[in-house]
Amino acid sequence: MLSCKEVSLLLSKACDQDLPWRQRLAVRLHLLYCRGCTQFEKHLQVLRAVARRFAQSDDQAGMATLSTTARNRIRAALQRD
Repeated sequence: MLSCKEVSLLLSKACDQDLPWRQRLAVRLHLLYCRGCTQFEKHLQVLRAVARRFAQSDDQAGMATLSTTARNRIRAALQRD
């Protein structure tokens, strides 16, 4: 059986990539009896939905991009550090 710490890491990982079927099964079994991890999964789903909506609203608002000069200044500063 997986611990809550392992499940939370796997749930976070699952946001970015598909888990192997054995890990998915182990997480689902854990979620059947663990209320805390179930709540954590729901919170992750809400955060993802909000992030998607925020990204879409930025695209629709036509977010300003950095000027070439600003990009070059940032690049130079990063190379110095």
